[in-house]
Amino acid sequence: MTQIQKVGQIGVPIKDLQRALHFYKEQLGLQLLFNTETMAFFECGGLRLLLSMPEQEQYDYASSIVYFQVEDIKASYEKLLEKEVKFLGEPHLVAKMGQTETWMVFFKDTEDNTHALMSEVHI
Repeated sequence: MTQIQKVGQIGVPIKDLQRALHFYKEQLGLQLLFNTETMAFFECGGLRLLLSMPEQEQYDYASSIVYFQVEDIKASYEKLLEKEVKFLGEPHLVAKMGQTETWMVFFKDTEDNTHALMSEVHI
């Protein structure tokens, strides 16, 4: 029996590769590993992020939410606002577990996928 050890890659559907490349590389600051005519691979702290155009139009699908962990959510939010990332609100507390608070803020990429910044703050 095989046990899942970790998530190795997350796929995000895109419609325009050049526009998505600019967003994830220049606005979010992720490291581009390589790209083809229809796909791009980014490194994100040991997790590979795959941006891909649908192979056929009938396979058009909605994205899973990718939660990008940051140390200081308010500072990251302000920096990405300066880069014209379109947020769906402001950073807010979503859970408190013991001495840890989890904060999130959601945003849209250029392909209309919803993602989030998250931060775990020890209080």
